[in-house]
Amino acid sequence: MPAPRALRPFVHREYRVLIAALAVSIFGSGMWAVAMVYQVIHLGGGPLQLSLVATAGSVGLVAFVLAGGIAADRVPQRLLIIAVEGTNLAVIAAVSGLALAGWLQLWHLAVGAFVLGVGAAFFFPAYSAILPRILPAEDLLAANGMEGTMRPILQQAAGPAVAGILVAALSPSHAVTGVAACHLLAFIILNFLGQHTLEAAGADGDPAVERGKTSFFHDLREGVSYTVRTPWLLWTLLWACISVLFLIGPIEVLLPFVVRDQLGGDSRMFGFLLAVMGVGGAAASLATASFALPRRYLTVMMVSWGAGSLPLAAVGIMDSFWMVAAALFIFGATGGIGMVIWGTLLQRRVPAHLLGRVSSLDFFVSLALMPVSMALAGPAAAMVPTWVIFLVAGGVCPVMAAVAMVVARMTADELAHPLDRSAEDRESADSP
Repeated sequence: MPAPRALRPFVHREYRVLIAALAVSIFGSGMWAVAMVYQVIHLGGGPLQLSLVATAGSVGLVAFVLAGGIAADRVPQRLLIIAVEGTNLAVIAAVSGLALAGWLQLWHLAVGAFVLGVGAAFFFPAYSAILPRILPAEDLLAANGMEGTMRPILQQAAGPAVAGILVAALSPSHAVTGVAACHLLAFIILNFLGQHTLEAAGADGDPAVERGKTSFFHDLREGVSYTVRTPWLLWTLLWACISVLFLIGPIEVLLPFVVRDQLGGDSRMFGFLLAVMGVGGAAASLATASFALPRRYLTVMMVSWGAGSLPLAAVGIMDSFWMVAAALFIFGATGGIGMVIWGTLLQRRVPAHLLGRVSSLDFFVSLALMPVSMALAGPAAAMVPTWVIFLVAGGVCPVMAAVAMVVARMTADELAHPLDRSAEDRESADSP
């Protein structure tokens, strides 16, 4: 009996190893988000000190993500992923040891957060680039759907919950030790990846052979040039920039005040609403992984993202908790559908020798405007009503999605580059 489509990637040994390590690692990242906060507080820090530590992690990520993409196209991805996980283990183990010994200081946490951010900048382009080397093309959608399902469950829910229990029952340093244990386990698992993935950079005929002779800036220009001359890729990234600028600030900064002023709720209600959004993303990712890639894949992706933003336009005037929850669930679900398709398109349509760099550019443009959006949301709310900000944010994104589809001629492009026929479909077509 054939495995369900969403589970087909698990047939492949290398994927089982990789996804198991990723699951443990992102669970540890979820624990770190809580353990780090309470470790700062335990050391006598306040909002300013916590902000500095969190910012150090973001700076490491944004500053090195383009370098991470270039490295993913130059260095065997297996070695790169193992090296990053080993570095994460060393950093967290050092922080844990210092904390248990009573020697930990705030600057230790800031340095540790910075190194972890740098590690993430190298890990995720390498992860994205290695998937097409260990899975057949028809299983990539399911693999991306599985990651989209797993991440909110482990990183946004289970990891923070376990860390909170450890902090309450023992201490923040014990929670940090739990994070170190996660990275140790992930490091051990990754070492079971097959040696054949070392061929990622250096196979005969692979442009990677020549890339060792080129400069960092040459490689970066090559990735940017490919992106600029590929309309579906360029306009999707431009839409992503606009959506991050208009949506992240209202959700992260203004939604808590909607909860307080319109719904009469507190931090628990806010946390529950974010959880609802995460559940929507996880459920939709799993559902997307269970079906074939849509024939109109670019249309489905952009319509999901654009239409899914529309409910947010009314959040600023809603006075019902369930209406806001429904709007955020739809936003999370449609975002999950779009992200699973998007990750699959990068892996199937971008040339293998450019995939690391293009993935890092995607990561970079998504991250670059995130702090700008959050910084502008507060001053904007001081000048105009909150409902106007949500109305503009929820209205601009669908319009820009439509513009991107028209300018990039996505409907014609997806028909000219069909990806919807799986191996089973081809076998059926070829059979008498």
